[in-house]
Amino acid sequence: MTRSSLSASVSKFYGDNKSNLKEGLIALLICAIGDLVAGIILGKMTFFLEAFPGLLVVIPGAIGMRGNIFGSFASRLSTNLHIGLISPKFEFSEHLNHNIFSSFVLTLVLSIFLGIVGKIFCILLHYNSMELIDFILICTLAGIISNLIMLPITMFVSFKSFEHGWDPDNITSPIIAAFGDLFTLPAIIASIFILSFIDINIIIKDIVLGIILIGVFIGFIYCYRLSDETKTILKQSTPILLLCSFLGGSAGGILNSSVETLLTNPSLLTLLPLFSGECGSLISILGARLSSGLHSGLVEPLRIPKGYSIPNFLICFILALIIFPFIGILAEGSSLIFGVVGVGFDKIIEISTLSGLILVTIMVFIVYYISTISYSHNLDPDNIVIPISTSVTDSISSLVLISVSLLLLGVLI
Repeated sequence: MTRSSLSASVSKFYGDNKSNLKEGLIALLICAIGDLVAGIILGKMTFFLEAFPGLLVVIPGAIGMRGNIFGSFASRLSTNLHIGLISPKFEFSEHLNHNIFSSFVLTLVLSIFLGIVGKIFCILLHYNSMELIDFILICTLAGIISNLIMLPITMFVSFKSFEHGWDPDNITSPIIAAFGDLFTLPAIIASIFILSFIDINIIIKDIVLGIILIGVFIGFIYCYRLSDETKTILKQSTPILLLCSFLGGSAGGILNSSVETLLTNPSLLTLLPLFSGECGSLISILGARLSSGLHSGLVEPLRIPKGYSIPNFLICFILALIIFPFIGILAEGSSLIFGVVGVGFDKIIEISTLSGLILVTIMVFIVYYISTISYSHNLDPDNIVIPISTSVTDSISSLVLISVSLLLLGVLI
């Protein structure tokens, strides 16, 4: 390819995808702000991590769950807005109500499961940990608090972006993930205070747990029988999200095994939610666009990616080259602002950028094949792609970031 033809191809690509790049970058930058706040909060949570052993095991799963459930909710809203099934006018309909109720029930079911998974990982890996009832109550109470915040935010972002002519596939998933990251950790802290309040008597804790378990069971059965739509959402989403919670627990296990390294390098602890959140958001944009493309016929479920899929892959890499150095600067800069000794701008930029490119290279293919395989098997990608891909991203991101950090810090220090 000659220089002139390459220049023409680049110009055409930019012209065709200018709005996608712009909208995606804006959404990722907004996401970075939420993730930065989450990272700062996590960096200041050392007291809670020490007072409630094993808490770090469930944090990645709890953060990922918000993105999984409400990212899927947003993706369904986006698809339904595109094909005209719902109106962006905040007009509650049976279709919208069923989506809302399904998301609420899924959050509670997955919160209980995440608490159980967290305790199991602590036992299997011989970590010091709190009691099972504490795991379940913290996760479930945090889920309830997050639900009350995330449901209206998700609808507002989806409807308003569509109303203003923006593609919700480029906007909603990153912004929803940012809000999920932003509110999950404060919700966990609030649930810890609630747990401390009801911990005056073991009988009260047992009663609260019993009420929650019975309420969630009844809610799930009612939602499953409510309509074909809610049945489909629960039937397709529940097993996927259970797998995602397990992957989230494995990510937490990886983090907990490296807790000493993280606590002695606070800027890495701050980088964790930033890195995981931006990776998940970037992959969610790709997943949402592929899902809409499959529904609308722009993407064909081929064995080898072609056509509309390729520009979307390139968009991911371009955004990755911009966003990962930026979040490294944010993490190190926030450490300096709060008077914490960091690892240095040069090292953290290298860590963030290299880790991000490795992860994106792996995930674009995983997302593509999850999308096409689920669609080929008559499963709605809106219910499948974002939960699986973001959970795999969360799990792999922890491993990649810690591995690259240890490698580069070991070589460079």
